[in-house]
Amino acid sequence: MSYHISLGDAIFNAGRFIKEAGCDCVKLEGGSEMAHIVEAIVRIGIPVCGHIGLTPQTATKLSGYNVQGKDAESAKALLQSARDLEDAGAFMVVMECIPDMLAARITKELNVPTIGIGAGKDCDGQVLVYHDLVGLFERFTPKFVKQYVNLSPQIRDALVQFKNEVESGAFPGPEHSFAMKPEEAKKI
Repeated sequence: MSYHISLGDAIFNAGRFIKEAGCDCVKLEGGSEMAHIVEAIVRIGIPVCGHIGLTPQTATKLSGYNVQGKDAESAKALLQSARDLEDAGAFMVVMECIPDMLAARITKELNVPTIGIGAGKDCDGQVLVYHDLVGLFERFTPKFVKQYVNLSPQIRDALVQFKNEVESGAFPGPEHSFAMKPEEAKKI
């Protein structure tokens, strides 16, 4: 809800991300319907990255985590959204979970870079969610994710071992604690 309530809130919150969080830019999910917000934020000097296709923060509105733009009508809408975001001043557009042919067409038509996440190989760049890439989230793996390592079992085992050692008193041991000279401890 950082940019959905009002244009004023969107500008104010974008400024907070830059000032308080030290961000270099902001990313807004949504297409043509968000172009006026992108334009206003860019106008005040904050770079904006657009994001179309599957938009995780509003996925329930899209009936879940599904491929977007599979039919001609919705594909045309995504193409128009990409154009509108570029026209509004977005410096790049993320395309998530859309058919590769559509992503290739959008990449060809835009003058700004496109970044794909489940959008095929013809985007200007690629991104994956860190947790998916290293196997930290086991409940669901999207088709477009390549898991390079599965750290989840190792992390779970480490957490169980930590819990057991804390409960048994094995951790922290003297090697994990700071000592005080006995003569100083007597002065307390």
